Amino acid sequence: MHKRRLGRTDLLVSQICLGSMTWGQQNTEAEGHAQMDLAFSRGVNFIDTAELYPIPPKAETQGRTEKIIGSWIKAKGNRDKVVIASKVVGRTANSWFRGERPSKLVRGDIFDAIGKSLAKLGTDYIDLYQIHWPDRDIPWGSNPTRVGAPRRADAAEAPAGETPIAETLAVFEELAKAGKIRHFGLSNESSWGVMRYVTESDKGVGPRVASLQNAYNLVNRTFEVNLAEVCEREQIAFLPYSPLAQGYLTGKYDHGARPPGSRSQLFNRGQRYETPNAAEAQLEYSELARSFGMEPALFANAYVASRPFVTSNIVGATSVAQLDMALSSVEVTWTEDMQKAVDAIHQRVGNPCP
Repeated sequence: MHKRRLGRTDLLVSQICLGSMTWGQQNTEAEGHAQMDLAFSRGVNFIDTAELYPIPPKAETQGRTEKIIGSWIKAKGNRDKVVIASKVVGRTANSWFRGERPSKLVRGDIFDAIGKSLAKLGTDYIDLYQIHWPDRDIPWGSNPTRVGAPRRADAAEAPAGETPIAETLAVFEELAKAGKIRHFGLSNESSWGVMRYVTESDKGVGPRVASLQNAYNLVNRTFEVNLAEVCEREQIAFLPYSPLAQGYLTGKYDHGARPPGSRSQLFNRGQRYETPNAAEAQLEYSELARSFGMEPALFANAYVASRPFVTSNIVGATSVAQLDMALSSVEVTWTEDMQKAVDAIHQRVGNPCP
């Protein structure tokens, strides 16, 4: 398990990051602890979480995931060996984060979020604190393959009520100076948004963005279109999430199957990966994986782990067996023949699940 530098920072993170969004909903505290035990025994030092988790988000479960991580760190006494990444929600009408009112990326809300996260994690600081999604009114994931007509005549004018990026960034500067966070990151952000944050920090407003966490997998390679160059040129670490496309690249949903206990069957939240032509593309990648003698889940994770622009692949699992396979993906030798075969499919099907 290699370690890589997180952007321009002094943090070294493992090439696999342990995702945690199922802990407290699909997984118990004990199961979450078992996953962390296994991952850290295999060289992982990086855990990703969020104030929102577990998923699906609900008022009665919100915050459980951070508490599970906090209880594990307390039991192990290993805070200095764990790189913790967490997130503050972007603009949302969900009222349970801030005491029965909507939340925005403004000072009061961000300070409220960090205070609660630190308490649940049982720590004085978070190594990487990220904005979960933008304050702006843009498509989810920020990198659609198509957009509609402009929402307003003057695109230079921010819509009423939108929190300026410079204002939000200044809050993260306060958090850093107070020692509550070490570094700042973005998630579900566009190339325009990333560059606006970079521009503001280069002008002296707030900390420089260290990382970007966006979806990336075989059926969604939109990161490569513009953001790959942004991250390379600006030395921003890329932390892809959903390498298995919420399980749709494991083969378990092929031919319309919905196994009992699967996320799709339990929660019906897979619309991002149930778009026209998605099932056909997912099946084709599953068959390709098997032609190389690999389980589709191992193949899909190995693909993401092999990309030269990936700093750390965020993997998630609901069982130790699934996690073991995900961790093994770093041991796969990704060949030129594999890449050519993947690119041949991508040339035909593109990004059906942006």
